[in-house]
Amino acid sequence: MKTASFLAEYPSAYAAAQAIGPMVDVHPESLRQWILKAQTSPGKPVAAAKTAEQLELEQLRRENREFKQANEIPTLASALFARELDPRHR
Repeated sequence: MKTASFLAEYPSAYAAAQAIGPMVDVHPESLRQWILKAQTSPGKPVAAAKTAEQLELEQLRRENREFKQANEIPTLASALFARELDPRHR
């Protein structure tokens, strides 16, 4: 499943399940349980240590996602106020 590749972008299994669950049409709690089970299964190969470059990339992706979310609020607000001030919509 592709979920494993997205786990590094989230601070916890819960956060990953909340974000990914709706995209794959699976209840987030079910997905979280599957993630935790897969992480603790005895046959799972041990992941190699992450390089500094991988850690930096994860941090930059996380920051980028936060900036996009923060930028979305003023964009939506400006569109709302622009519509309210437009004399054609009164």
